[in-house]
Parts: sequence; C-alpha cells; structure tokens
Amino acid sequence: MKIAIIEDEHLASNYLKSTLEQQTIITITAITVLKSVKDAIAFFTKNTVDLAFMDIHLGDGKSLDIFEEIAVSCPIIFITAYDSYAVKVFKHFTIDYLLKPYEEEELLEALLKYKNIKATFNPNPIVESLVEIENQSNIQHHFLVNHRDKLISINTTSITYFFATGKHLFIHTQSGNSHLYNSNLKDLINKLDPSLFFKVNRKYIISRNHIQEIIKHSSQKIEIVLNVACPDAEPIILSKKEINNFKSWLNS
Repeated sequence: MKIAIIEDEHLASNYLKSTLEQQTIITITAITVLKSVKDAIAFFTKNTVDLAFMDIHLGDGKSLDIFEEIAVSCPIIFITAYDSYAVKVFKHFTIDYLLKPYEEEELLEALLKYKNIKATFNPNPIVESLVEIENQSNIQHHFLVNHRDKLISINTTSITYFFATGKHLFIHTQSGNSHLYNSNLKDLINKLDPSLFFKVNRKYIISRNHIQEIIKHSSQKIEIVLNVACPDAEPIILSKKEINNFKSWLNS
C-alpha cells in the first residue's frame, strides 16, 4: 500500500516515516513526504494513496486548504499539536489522530484502527467538522474599548447589539452603556459568532439573546424589536435581501 505524509517539520516527518517503515501491522510499498499545501495539491492532482498522514498546520497554510482545491478520498490520520481539534472532532468519528508529541505505540494503535475502518471510511464529515472548528477558532470573543480614563474588555455575552452611524460604530451592552469601537459592520460580522449575531441591515448587528419580538408587516417588511433601548428613533427593519437568511438563522 502507498502512504503520503504531509508534514513540514523535518524531524517529525523523518520520525513518522522511519516508524512506518519498521512496523509490521500493514505492508507499505511506498511513502511520499510532502512539506506544503502546494506540494500536496500538486501530488494528489495526479496520484492516489491508500492512507495519508496530515499535519493540520503547515508552513504555507492549513492542510484543510487542500480539500478546497482537490478531492482526497483516502483515509486520513490527522496530526496536530492542538488538542482542541481532537477533543471537539475526533472523539465523535471513526478516525484517529496523533497529538504531538506522540509515541510509537500511539502510531501503531492508529494503524490498527485504520485496518478496521478503511473499507467504510468517509473523510468528508471529518473535513467539514474541522473546517467548522477552524472557523470558530477565529471568532472574536472580547472587544477592547475606552471607558472614561480606563480600558475595558467587553465579552460578547454582554453585548446586546452593534450600531453604526456615519463613520462611527458603537457597542451597546446589557448595562446600558455605549462604547465607540474602531471598526465597521462589514468587517465586524466576520469576527462574530454566527450563531449568536446577525447583521440585519446597514446599521445593526443584533444579538439573538436580545430579540424581544419579530413583527411581520408584510412578506417583504419585517421589524425586529429588541428588549433594550436603541439609539435610532426609527424601527429596526430587516433588509429584504436578508429575510431568508434571517429565518434560517432563527431556525438553526
């Protein structure tokens, strides 16, 4: 059988390759070592293997980027130095992982597991879950603002909504305070937890936890009433182009 190792650390790839060559659980005919996302994409475009070991974090990106360019159908054993990946994903799926630094015994156990599941292995749900977790890892949970003569860090759990007016953006909190924040709604929405916050129009990003009621004036006009005071005298009207997305968001 053929194996590919996608690992940019020279010592790590050498150790893995040497251990694989010495083990007796599976018969290996060829081992290809790839050191980057670019190399892996070029390799898998023209070649196939029976098993791949992939370090999640590589020098030119993440191994998950490979799956955005090409289809990789072989079973995969991921390698990571971050146990959050293992805890959140791998315990829920029939796939193993190697958490750096790993021992030879752990590698052999992973190979045994591979032998048992290789016939029915489907990498797609693993990859999708890893992508989701990677996106979540980029979420901003605290916002540093000026408050009188102090700097304070606001947790998203205390934020009721973000309000944009002119060139200014304000964070409003449960305590009723309003804080100027150096950003804009377009950039900000990509940093927020999508399950908690929604950009309803060009002025507001609201928290799910502070929606009091939703008034349907017509199929194309939906008003959102929050359980906190808003600075704008006008009602919060959901952008027409976001109506379906908003309904899906509420239903998720």
